[in-house]
Amino acid sequence: MAIENNYHVNDMRKSNNKKKIIERLFVEFETLPKIEEIEKRYPSRELKEGAMVTRIAPSPTGFMHIVSLYTALVSERLTHQTNGIFYLRIEDTDKKREVKGASDFVVKSLDRFNVKTDEGQTIHGNETGDYGPYKQSERSLIYKAYAKSLLEKGLAYPCFCSLEEIEKMKKEQESKKLRLGYYGDWAKWRNKNEEDILQAIKDGKEFVIRFKSGGNINKKIEFEDVVKGKMEIPENDQDIVIIKSDGLPTYHMAHVIDDHLMGTTHVIRGNEWLISTPIHLQLFEALGWKPPQYGHLAPIQKIEGSSKRKLSKRKDPEASVTYYDEQGYPENAVIEYLLNLANSDFEDWRKKNPLKNNREFNLTLKKLASSAGPLFDFNKLNDISKDIISKLSGDEVYKYTLEWSIKNDNEFSELLTKYPEYARKILSIERDGTDEKRRRKDFAKWSDVKSDANYFFDENFNLKKEEITTLLSGFDVNDVKAIIVSFVDQYKESDPKDKWLEILRNISVRYGYAESNKSFKADPLKYKGHLADVAKIFRIFLTGRSQTPDLYSIIQIMGKDRVLKRLSAVNAL
Repeated sequence: MAIENNYHVNDMRKSNNKKKIIERLFVEFETLPKIEEIEKRYPSRELKEGAMVTRIAPSPTGFMHIVSLYTALVSERLTHQTNGIFYLRIEDTDKKREVKGASDFVVKSLDRFNVKTDEGQTIHGNETGDYGPYKQSERSLIYKAYAKSLLEKGLAYPCFCSLEEIEKMKKEQESKKLRLGYYGDWAKWRNKNEEDILQAIKDGKEFVIRFKSGGNINKKIEFEDVVKGKMEIPENDQDIVIIKSDGLPTYHMAHVIDDHLMGTTHVIRGNEWLISTPIHLQLFEALGWKPPQYGHLAPIQKIEGSSKRKLSKRKDPEASVTYYDEQGYPENAVIEYLLNLANSDFEDWRKKNPLKNNREFNLTLKKLASSAGPLFDFNKLNDISKDIISKLSGDEVYKYTLEWSIKNDNEFSELLTKYPEYARKILSIERDGTDEKRRRKDFAKWSDVKSDANYFFDENFNLKKEEITTLLSGFDVNDVKAIIVSFVDQYKESDPKDKWLEILRNISVRYGYAESNKSFKADPLKYKGHLADVAKIFRIFLTGRSQTPDLYSIIQIMGKDRVLKRLSAVNAL
């Protein structure tokens, strides 16, 4: 009987010690919400069967990566196709690496690229939705409540290892060629007695809370990846940190709790998180919850030399979402390019449906690139962008170019503002009133407009004699002079295009040039060149280039005075 009483006393002492430990681990112990209250506050979402709930959950630790936009786009489109909910959650628990303004930048980027969130932080700075707060730093008591629950169940414990001790452990593991990490016999505080733990707390030692893993690295878990299919990955045996020394949770703990409470059904994320999936499934099981379905996207890659590599934040400026704004790519062009990366049949769909909104395209999980990552291809992006811009009117091109230049090119924005009507006419060449198939496709981005249209503005046009001579290589100078003089003598600003062409043909024939390319090809030895060569002479003097859009349109827009002034440069030859 005495022995039984001793056991009872010991159990009571252990129970009391455990309670003391948990109480002293949390400064806010008395104010921690009860699990029942939390669950009641976040009821199950009432959605139609099959409706998805997904999220974008960035960490505000730097610029937004194009891959983050890609992942957000995929999640948003898949979700809204099911009439589900797509929300934004800011995972700002890494306070040491947080960059001021990064959260706002994410919100603005999503808005700019028309990736529509239903809940979370808005462009106006407030939050919308019933499952907030949507900033993890404002949810710390919730995380601690669930950490307390795991401690009570014996599924978590405090660890008082210093950073120096952890580093020493890693070095020892390295020297013995063992797996790195806090597991098995290396988990120093896993089985510490309660007296030692209480003493460490009393001594004011810094601590973290670790999950007590029951996994075996030699066993594998199976799960169905909604992108990759059936997966087998070794179990997790690491006692990972779930609450850091600053009282905030790690990503592993926070996202599991939030995905449960916010009713997330699917998590679409990058391939780099695949290795962590056993940890996350383990935590869901420990907390008694059904996990969402995970889908892992292969990284966007880039060809470098003869090999492929991941798009790099450090090496590739195009990795940042800001790059596309600075260069002036239309937002819709970037989105259509990313849709093309996500589902290869988007290109065929667009060809069949040139006028439809891309939201009508049905994105599918099965067609997402799952093995080798999609390749980033500037040529493809530029082609898509050129096609989109080609459909715009001159006024629209002017509007978007002006908006871009105000932010990125003060000099060009001043010209566009100073000569608005002139600029509109320039940007309407081979656009307004032109058959869609024949519309110019030379602009891939708004920054291209300056380089292609700068010669129209006298402020930026200064063609030197040496440049003219170089461009006129192959022409007889006397012929050039005679051709220009002859044209000037007959030039009338009011001449329609057919009359202008007739004058140009007659001049061509007079100075030994064929009136057409066909005639020239039939007997090339008979001629010095053909009509296009004669037109090239005028292009050079008027624009400083050998290739331009429609020459007649250029002459009409420039006006008689400007045309004659520029042609007069022939006198210096």
